Amino acid sequence: MVDSEPWWRSAEIYKTFLHCAATIIRDEGGAITSYDGDRVMGIWVGKRQTTPAAIAGLKINFAVQHVINPALERQYPDTAREVKQVVGIDTSAIRATRTGVRGGNDIVWVGRAANYAAKLTTLNLEERTWVTEDAFKRLADEAKLGGPSKQFMWKKFRWSQQADLPIYGSTWWWRVS
Repeated sequence: MVDSEPWWRSAEIYKTFLHCAATIIRDEGGAITSYDGDRVMGIWVGKRQTTPAAIAGLKINFAVQHVINPALERQYPDTAREVKQVVGIDTSAIRATRTGVRGGNDIVWVGRAANYAAKLTTLNLEERTWVTEDAFKRLADEAKLGGPSKQFMWKKFRWSQQADLPIYGSTWWWRVS
């Protein structure tokens, strides 16, 4: 997008996506820890942390497909641009540390969950929401089963870039009201 669109249009689309994603993360009980270009990082704590994180991922998928992209098409019919997103979710112990130099430092999140979640977002498949097996095992049924007939929403994969770690991906979305 930044190579083919004016900077102001890219900025507008970034702001729209990040606003929607951050609102969903907060509405699902998560905390925003950082923004990095077109990415936002949220964390959840507690025993039930993966369920609201997965629901947030499914809601972000809905927002992109059914709110942002249709609005983008209406506002800029001259462009075939489409926003795509990928959400990565893992669970582990995680710590925050301040790093950098005086006057130019920031918080860095250290732990497997932050690292794996970020790496999952680089997967370029049809699935838009990804969870590691550890995170998947902690999901409540409400985040595993969808639709009126309670269909299984996840497909199991082997993450070849990460020693064939089992992961689950979903193309499903969760309606945002």
